[in-house]
Amino acid sequence: MGLNEIAEAYVRLVLAVGKHDPDYVDAYIGPAAWQDEAQLLPLPELQDIANVLVQQAEHLTQPPAEQAERQVFLIKQLQAARTFIAHLAGHRLPFDEESLALYDAVSPVVTPADLDITLAELANLLPAEMRDSDLNASLSIYNKAFEIPRDKLDAVFTAAINEARRRTRRYITLPENESFQVAYVSNKVWSAYNWYKGNSHSLIEVNTDFPMFISRAIDLASHEAYPGHHVFNVLIENGLVKEKGWIEYAIYPLYSPMSFLAEGSANYGIEVAFPHAERMQFEKEVLFPLADIDPAKADRYYQIQAVLQKLSYAGNMVAKQYLDGDIGRDAAIAMLMKYNLSDADRSAQRLRFIEHLRSYVINYNLGQDVVQAYIEKRAGKTNQDLRWQVLTDLLRYPKSASMMLL
Repeated sequence: MGLNEIAEAYVRLVLAVGKHDPDYVDAYIGPAAWQDEAQLLPLPELQDIANVLVQQAEHLTQPPAEQAERQVFLIKQLQAARTFIAHLAGHRLPFDEESLALYDAVSPVVTPADLDITLAELANLLPAEMRDSDLNASLSIYNKAFEIPRDKLDAVFTAAINEARRRTRRYITLPENESFQVAYVSNKVWSAYNWYKGNSHSLIEVNTDFPMFISRAIDLASHEAYPGHHVFNVLIENGLVKEKGWIEYAIYPLYSPMSFLAEGSANYGIEVAFPHAERMQFEKEVLFPLADIDPAKADRYYQIQAVLQKLSYAGNMVAKQYLDGDIGRDAAIAMLMKYNLSDADRSAQRLRFIEHLRSYVINYNLGQDVVQAYIEKRAGKTNQDLRWQVLTDLLRYPKSASMMLL
């Protein structure tokens, strides 16, 4: 069996696993016949298939240089599929072991003591009249002024996504027919989602369960679309599937190393597309007025956002303790409220996300940090042309976490 044959068998395996979990196959742009032929096979049979494919992929003769990383990445994807099949069969791994097996990475250890230092820094940034009150309650009151009114949400988000698209197309050549559609939905565990439909088209859904903060407009526009998930999928479809015939990239299993790169690059892509000074100018001149929010409040607001970013690993800490059985639901929500500074309802929604996607949470913050380190090692922090080039190359030729850390 050669690499192309193993790749086809892998696609068929993922389609079959998807019969057991409808969320597993995040996107599929391969032959429709393969999808029709996929059957609900017993999990032990799927486990046997996965074991054989991993062995075959690991023992292939050395491929041509261009395909060496392709082989390594496919082995990582196969190993993750094997792990997820075992998960479906009831074999639960501890949080760190699960993230390593599925995403090729383990989140760094943070403690409440580490995070308390940041909480104190954050409290000092709030207006003086709020500093003696409960931090979570004070921040909730403060943030109210930065909620986008529902009747202005589409105008703000459309402006953000159009600007992200304009900036991205300046550096990345995309097909003329690439396109997206935005839909506003509710009752979801996520804030937004990109559903890639193939032929360079995406459906981007934005969750309206809670008001969107002004800071999230550019974040979501960049993350879900440009240069995030939409661009990633467009480059993969046109470059690897159509041009090279690397069929394994015609399917995207959610619980896999692909997600570590997808989420990490989409998060770091925000900074690449919108360096801080340029972002602040665009926010003050365009987005804040569109949302009817005072631009004079932008500087302090984004100082607070920068400090909140230092708390990003708090969610991983809570997820690990909760999923490993060290704390219960009420304690998990309380910790999210304290260290993620979200209110009770948003914290409960976040916990539902953790329950649903488990160790997937590491892909956002650790993924961003690994992608950032990979790009800045090769391009520095200020050379925009080179940063875009390295980011684009990474999207065109995916690497897992351990591959990026080499």
